[in-house]
Amino acid sequence: MLVGITAAIGCLVALFQVYAAEAPEKNFSHGMLIRIEGMIDSMMEEYLNRKLALAEADGADLLILEIDSPGGNLNETLNIAGGLRDLNFAHTVAYIPKQALSGAAIIALGCDDILMDPKALIGDAGPIFQDEASLFKYAPEKIRSHLAQQVRGLAAAKGRPKALAEAMVDKDLEVYQVKNKQTGEKTYLSQREIDAEANPDQWERIAPVLESGKERFLELTGERAVELELAQGIAISREDLQRHYRLRSELTILEPGGIDTFVYILYNPLVIAILIIIGLIGLYIEFMTPGIGIGGLIAGLCFVLFFWSHFLGGTANWLDVMLFAAGLLCLVAELFIIPGFGVVGVTGLVLILVSLIMACQNFLIPKTNRELTQLINTLLVLLGSGGGFFLAVFFISKKFGSLPFLGKMVLRPPDPVYGFRDDLASAACTAASILEIRPAVNVGDVGIAQSSLRPAGKVRFGSQIVEVVTDGDFIPQGRRVQVIDQSGGKLIVREVGQ
Repeated sequence: MLVGITAAIGCLVALFQVYAAEAPEKNFSHGMLIRIEGMIDSMMEEYLNRKLALAEADGADLLILEIDSPGGNLNETLNIAGGLRDLNFAHTVAYIPKQALSGAAIIALGCDDILMDPKALIGDAGPIFQDEASLFKYAPEKIRSHLAQQVRGLAAAKGRPKALAEAMVDKDLEVYQVKNKQTGEKTYLSQREIDAEANPDQWERIAPVLESGKERFLELTGERAVELELAQGIAISREDLQRHYRLRSELTILEPGGIDTFVYILYNPLVIAILIIIGLIGLYIEFMTPGIGIGGLIAGLCFVLFFWSHFLGGTANWLDVMLFAAGLLCLVAELFIIPGFGVVGVTGLVLILVSLIMACQNFLIPKTNRELTQLINTLLVLLGSGGGFFLAVFFISKKFGSLPFLGKMVLRPPDPVYGFRDDLASAACTAASILEIRPAVNVGDVGIAQSSLRPAGKVRFGSQIVEVVTDGDFIPQGRRVQVIDQSGGKLIVREVGQ
């Protein structure tokens, strides 16, 4: 009986000690919650950065990250975790209601506190990659060693056992609960850490952490994480969080805003393809009818939306924009300064293509199978965009003069006069002296372009200068052209050799 009472008192004392350890040192006045849900990638990183900036501007002193994620990309994970570790405007909490695995567990290590549902999971953060056979394999030693040092640094910065954090990314690390023979301090160390001590004999191994060991990444439930001092407490709901941190006001939930939703929509591959197609059509119209401006306005709007969304998504930067602008300048030079289609034009197209690829991803040359898959997807989107653009150009070139809007861009002579003779043009003509003159131009006739044809312009046939439209190609001034069709009052021409 006495033994039972003693044990019960011991349990109560232990529970009191745990509660006291979990209780925050101060009350918080303004708490904000941000959800981290799904894949951790560049878009998630940029989204979190925007919300952190908003929380700082709003004066939050408690920042809760509600994490439910299976992990994601390593670089973005370490960037987020490092940013949270160094964040100083608020007390940070990782709240895990279901799971924080792989990269999500590393992000949680960067927070000041970790609170979990009793059955939630944390850990299993070993770096893996896909090989040529699409099988998942353990990352090379160089990556593993670097990641181990990173997670140990995160754990040390927040006062957590470094060995437990390292066991999340090292599948062969065995961790033990140990006791200092001199001070009675208990903690968790690996055998490697014990051996590295100046006096290894001062540590007595009490028991192994069963979740660590050979071929096993450390993965813990909420209850077990608190027991091993990796997490600071249990929370079943957001209300528990509010009570735990003694918030004086309601917890503010930072939901995705209009900009976040708009960026998400613009990141859809179909939307990306549509923006590129419309943008390229706008450029084509602007180049073919310089000075009108509407084509350039449409193209500018489409490509501004494209690069803006990828800036906010974390994949684009100013180098991509500069490459795109340089490509456009090369095309302008090719079309208007050095007509033809040579090295400058090809260079412009290559620069534009490279800029679009770089804006869609964080790399140019893939190094892993995941990056190769992403590159293939990007190229498919751009290839589809190019195909859609050329179909649109073919349609426009055939219907340019008859389309309601584009027909207004084609230069036409005064109605009803289709063409005019040089002697009339050189005389001081009055309105009464201008007679209707039908062009003596037939299909098959050859003339000389008196202006650049983009696709509309003027061509001299003998003594007549006539307005024509090309079959879609740009024809510089002075080239020989031949009439290939006469339809709807329009002469359609094509360049012929000298």
